[in-house]
Amino acid sequence: KRTKNLKQNLKLISLFSSFRVTAGIAYEKMALSSSASEKYDFVRKGRKILGAALNYMDIVRSRNVAVPAEPLLFLKPTTSYITEGNPIVIPKVFTKVAHEVELGVIIGKQCKNVKKEEAFNYISGYCLALDMTAQCNLGLARQNGHPWSLGKGFDTSTPVSGFLSANDIKDPHKVSLWLKVNGQLRQQGNTEDLIFKVDDLIAYSSKYMTLEPNDLILTGTPDGALPVKAGDVIEAGIGDNLKIVFEVKDEV
Repeated sequence: KRTKNLKQNLKLISLFSSFRVTAGIAYEKMALSSSASEKYDFVRKGRKILGAALNYMDIVRSRNVAVPAEPLLFLKPTTSYITEGNPIVIPKVFTKVAHEVELGVIIGKQCKNVKKEEAFNYISGYCLALDMTAQCNLGLARQNGHPWSLGKGFDTSTPVSGFLSANDIKDPHKVSLWLKVNGQLRQQGNTEDLIFKVDDLIAYSSKYMTLEPNDLILTGTPDGALPVKAGDVIEAGIGDNLKIVFEVKDEV
């Protein structure tokens, strides 16, 4: 009888151990899935995207234009977001769409009328982003004083990396950005060259609108934005630490 009880106990211990291992694996998978999901919380939960135009000194120099007296901001809808694994789709209505590589700043807390010296208190993290731009539309809009919404806000026009913490980007004003198309270097710059720094953009924009958690501010692009076409592969990165890849397709 004792032998029988011992066998039953050993069987129960074995079953319990097996359950713990299985449950542990399931928990680890769930945790990994949750962690991967959290990388794109700002994409799912963000309510607006703000972009800064003409915000690098090399663009001002190459275009021989005056340095802006204040940030030139525009809005993009969050329906323009895509993440890796999804293509950039050029709408049928556009003939000239160009790449722009940028550092994105993700807002962590709701704020309004932020003082410049307190701006970093409202940042939760960063991302690498592309601000795909329909130059064919934007050129006409600029000439006629029209809004930039269509040329900046079309579907798939904001490809982004996952969330980067403050530990990943220790100084947002010393970030090396680059972009290649089909392996050829097109853009290379550093956020040291920003005209209006990250804290300037937060302080300025929050005078006019409330910034909310998961909102994204695109800080501008260095010189070298050029058109892309269907079949092109865009690679962009932050130094040697991060790379994103997106394929370009035509709208069917």
